Amino acid sequence: MKKLLVVLFSFALVAGRAQTADEIVQKYAAAMGGLDAFNKVSSAQLTGTLSSQGANFPLLIRIINGKAMRTDVEVRGKTINNVYNNGKGWTLNPYTGPATPKEVTGAELLMLKVQASLANNLMDYKNRGHKVELLGREDVEGIKTFKIKLTTKDDGKITTYFINVADYLLVKSIAKREIAGAEYDAETFYSDIKDINGIKFSMRFMQKIEGQVFQDVKYEKIELNVPLDEKIFEMPK
Repeated sequence: MKKLLVVLFSFALVAGRAQTADEIVQKYAAAMGGLDAFNKVSSAQLTGTLSSQGANFPLLIRIINGKAMRTDVEVRGKTINNVYNNGKGWTLNPYTGPATPKEVTGAELLMLKVQASLANNLMDYKNRGHKVELLGREDVEGIKTFKIKLTTKDDGKITTYFINVADYLLVKSIAKREIAGAEYDAETFYSDIKDINGIKFSMRFMQKIEGQVFQDVKYEKIELNVPLDEKIFEMPK
């Protein structure tokens, strides 16, 4: 009987051991279809709508996985472009100045670089040299979540992720965002998970700042391994 009690007690300790941040991230990646599966995708095209301040704008995102990314947002007949291409970036916004492209550097370039990979910073944190830390648990609109802090290698930027304890899917993230020279905590909520060719994507991203919806992105279609002309990522001369 004594040996049996020792075995049962040992089992209870193992079963009750707290998970590490890395273990939670690995389960999150697995729930989404696996990091390897994301990395094997060569390209993607995402079509949808960006809503902001009561208006809806057509959105098109094209990605050569790990290399290049281009977003096109059509606003009242004109297109706003944000592009990353193999270490360089550029943007074109006819509503903020001359209708000529502008090179992007610094923090803005790093942000575009992240968007050029289908796997996000959390899923691929080890390979990118980032650090993660488990901050405990927290309820997000009635959902119990693991709270994980990620610090990026290049610029020390902090993003806090909230992962559902039940299914290990991402519920929310919080990161600093600069708007008109001021810095805010931007909350991004992830929903409408869809399986596409064995890997999962959030078809909706709703971002709030100070409790108010700042923008809402809804994807209508995500196509993987589509042919893309690499010239579309080159900065116009």
